[in-house]
Amino acid sequence: MYRITADHERPYEEKVRELIHIGRAYLNVEIGFLTEISDGTQRIIEASGDHELLQPGESCPLSNAYCQQTIEQEDALTIQNAVIEGLEDDPAYERFGLESYIGSKVVLDGEVYGTFCFADSEPRNQPFTETEETFVELMAEWVSYELFQQRAKKRIKQQRDQLEEFAGIVSHDLRNPLSVAQGHLNLAEETGEPEHFQQSQNALNRMDALIDDLLVLARDGQDIAETETIDIAALIEECWSLVSTDGTTITVTTDATITADRSRLLQLFENLFRNAIEHGGENVTVRVGTLNNADGIYVEDDGPGIPDEDRDQVFDDGYSTGESGTGLGLTIVKQIVEAHGWEIRVTDSVDGGVRFNITGVTLRDY
Repeated sequence: MYRITADHERPYEEKVRELIHIGRAYLNVEIGFLTEISDGTQRIIEASGDHELLQPGESCPLSNAYCQQTIEQEDALTIQNAVIEGLEDDPAYERFGLESYIGSKVVLDGEVYGTFCFADSEPRNQPFTETEETFVELMAEWVSYELFQQRAKKRIKQQRDQLEEFAGIVSHDLRNPLSVAQGHLNLAEETGEPEHFQQSQNALNRMDALIDDLLVLARDGQDIAETETIDIAALIEECWSLVSTDGTTITVTTDATITADRSRLLQLFENLFRNAIEHGGENVTVRVGTLNNADGIYVEDDGPGIPDEDRDQVFDDGYSTGESGTGLGLTIVKQIVEAHGWEIRVTDSVDGGVRFNITGVTLRDY
C-alpha cells in the first residue's frame, strides 16, 4: 500500500483503482468502491467488482445506501451479516443486496466528501477485525489527503495565473495613462494651457478605474459567498440606478427569481450595463429577459454590436474598443458567471447590437 501511495509520478485515479484492488484481496470481498456525496446523492467515482449498481458513474439517493450510516459515525461502519443484524428491510439492502460491508468516510476541509467502501453479496463468517477497520480508515484518510493536495495545487495555480495577469496589466495598462498624465503635466508647466490639466485628469481617472477593477478581480477571485433567492427585476433596478446616464433606457421582461451571491450578481449586471453604455452611447437601449428555454437570462442592447472575429476576445483581460473602458469589465463578468457554475456566450441582439446569454441558471417564477 505504501509503495502505491508514495509514488508521486502515478496519477491519483490510477492509485485509487489499485488500492481498491488491493483492498478487495486483503478483505476477501467481491466489491470495492469510492463515492462522492453531494446534495443527498451518492455517486460512484471508482469501483472494482461486477455489481452492476456499483460502477463508476452510477448514483443513487444517499438514503438508499449504507454510506448514509457510514458518514454519521466516527469510525468505520461494519456489517457482518445484514439479515442477522436486522437490515433486511433497509433501503440499502433492498437496493444492492449486500450482506456484508465495511466503509469509512472521506473528509475534505472539514466536510464529508464521500466514502471508501468494500462489500460482498455473501455474509462473513467472522466480524471484520480491528486491523481491517484501521486498514479501510487509512485508505479513506489517504484519499482525503490526496484530494486536499489537488485542491491546494489548483488554488496555487489560479493565484499564480492571477498574479501573472495582474503583472501584465499593471506594467502595460497602468503605465500608459501614467505616461499620458506625466506628459500633459510637463506641457502644462511649459505652456500654462488648462486643457493639459484636463487631459492629465482624464488619464488619472482611467488609472483609478483600472485599479478598482483590479481590486475586484484580486479580492473576489473565483469564489462566491452565501447564495440567496433574488428578484431579478428588483436587482436590475438597483443596478441601473448606479450606472445609467441621460438618454439611456432599460426594459426588463422577466419576473423570475435567481439563486446567486447578491453582491457578485450586482457586479455582473453593473459591468454589462456599463459595457452597453460605453460602446452603444448615451442613447442606447438595454433589455434583460429570460431565455426561451428558461435555462438562463440575457442582456442585450441596440448598439453597434461586436464583430464575429472579436467575440472570442471580449472576455480577455484588457480587451476594449472604447476609449474610456478598462478592458476588465467583461473579464469580471465571466469570472462571476463561472464562479456560479454558469456559462456565458456572445451573440447578436434582435436590433443588431450585442447580446450576452447566461445559461445553466436555475430560474423560478416570482
